[in-house]
Amino acid sequence: MSKQGKRNSGGGSRGGGRGGQSRGGASRSTGGRGDGQRQSGSRRGGGRGADRPKGSAGAPKGLGGRQVEGRQAVREMLIAGRRKVHEIWISSELEGDPGVDDIVTIANAQRVHIVYVAKGRLDKEARSEAPQGVLATAAELPEADLGDLLRGDGSTPPFLVAVDGVTDPGNLGAIVRSCDGAGVTGVLLPRHRAVHVTPTVAKAAAGAVEFVPIALVPGLPAVLKQMKEHGIWIVGLDDAADTDLFELGDLAAEPICLVLGAEGAGLSRLVRERCDSIVSIPMLGGVSSLNVSAAAALSTYQVTQIRSRQPG
Repeated sequence: MSKQGKRNSGGGSRGGGRGGQSRGGASRSTGGRGDGQRQSGSRRGGGRGADRPKGSAGAPKGLGGRQVEGRQAVREMLIAGRRKVHEIWISSELEGDPGVDDIVTIANAQRVHIVYVAKGRLDKEARSEAPQGVLATAAELPEADLGDLLRGDGSTPPFLVAVDGVTDPGNLGAIVRSCDGAGVTGVLLPRHRAVHVTPTVAKAAAGAVEFVPIALVPGLPAVLKQMKEHGIWIVGLDDAADTDLFELGDLAAEPICLVLGAEGAGLSRLVRERCDSIVSIPMLGGVSSLNVSAAAALSTYQVTQIRSRQPG
């Protein structure tokens, strides 16, 4: 794919990038259950104060993520250590189960209160389909700074993914998980008319929401225009495009933002107009397009593959 005049890339450093969110802190402990696993004051279901997890009231005003469900999502939140975890509920039938030993060990090390509750009570409080007997409440997920994401860290060109109105939480979670695996440096979500980080999103992301910087933006078209001022190339995905995703070529090594359209509707008109290029994923079978989360996986790893071949 040819570039019509290279823009100047933005400089500066990004304080909130992936480098500051390493999987440090507590380690993944696989040790056996010790005497200190059950915290003092832990309660079984039906006990006083066990009606609701602490801090679970109300819908989030920002990025969300105050209730986290599923073993992997809770484990990664503890390991990331980016935000305060208020309390963890574990199904009483899992007390002493090796499948949750590492969660209990890390939570004890961080002095996070653990409560053992009846499975039925936990399932009633859960807002995802399969919480796997583990539910936690925490401080809201911190938003990344948009300016930091656009500037990059000064060594690696920004690699962003903008989500244009995706409303299915399972899709968003899978997108964020792919972004983490592919080394995306930031995800942009519209503040309105799009899903944010719900319990289902966090569970589908399998903990990736703790490591991928996510920024809420008031209007995606305006932010895409701002990206161009920072020398970031904007590539939209649309199944009706004439250009093939696998023809990105050297453009993938430049500062780049992939834009994913909403389920069904695809890219909105204004967002499409802001894109430097529109590409499609080749479909060789009878179906005309891929699910947006599958498209995210293919497109992000295509960029990663091209970048890995670049010298130095």
